[in-house]
Amino acid sequence: MTAALAQWEQARRKNPPLSHPVIRTHPVSGRRSLFVSEGFTSKINELSETESEALLKFLFAHATRPEFTVRWRWQKDDVAFWDNRVTQHYAVDDYRPARRVMQRATVLGDVPFFR
Repeated sequence: MTAALAQWEQARRKNPPLSHPVIRTHPVSGRRSLFVSEGFTSKINELSETESEALLKFLFAHATRPEFTVRWRWQKDDVAFWDNRVTQHYAVDDYRPARRVMQRATVLGDVPFFR
């Protein structure tokens, strides 16, 4: 087992899978958004395995369409913030030989809901 896979397995043991809505309502703006991630969403409980797989494949492709993405071109002293409740993050390893330093702040107590 690779070190990365071992780290992933350890994270899954510490944070077992949970159920949450596929569409969530942002607690501040009230806007609805997809709440699926190819790395974390494994199925839609209310659907058959085949239907769930097909719909998730569609939703993952939809969420990553170019018109829904931002490509940040890092410059010295840049700082970026995003709201993980409505944003998916995909890091591109294009900053070498510079060192990328990332600090994460997570707001506790925000439970996904659909209204």
